[in-house]
Amino acid sequence: MAALSDVEKFLADENGLATVSTTQADGRVLSSIVNCGVMDHPVTGEPCVALVSRGGAARLGHIRRGSQVTIAARRGWAWRSVTGPADIIGPDDVHDGFDADDVRLLLREAFRAATGTHDDYEEYDRVMLEDRRAVVFIAADRVRGNY
Repeated sequence: MAALSDVEKFLADENGLATVSTTQADGRVLSSIVNCGVMDHPVTGEPCVALVSRGGAARLGHIRRGSQVTIAARRGWAWRSVTGPADIIGPDDVHDGFDADDVRLLLREAFRAATGTHDDYEEYDRVMLEDRRAVVFIAADRVRGNY
């Protein structure tokens, strides 16, 4: 069984590019491509997979409803996956102790965890707020991969 530290190293290639899957209300799976990385959950302190999601993305509604989340990444024939429950922190999913500035900084941290860099963080912040973007934190209940 793969470890989350191995997933972190694996995601560092290709800017954290992975497939994220959630379950819709009718049981069908919805998958899309995201950039993600490993970071500590800001509430629990536990390492998890984090990604930044557009506020109107269907995946956020699925997570709010209780959908488990899986991210899967492949590099050649090698692959790693993480499955678990997810939390959302963003402008539409406020947590106690997180104000707008905390969310702004959290979005930057998740972006950097997914190996992202930006030349103009003021512009980044503006777009994140305009898009109502949020950070999704996926607990690593199940970590799999081949070697």
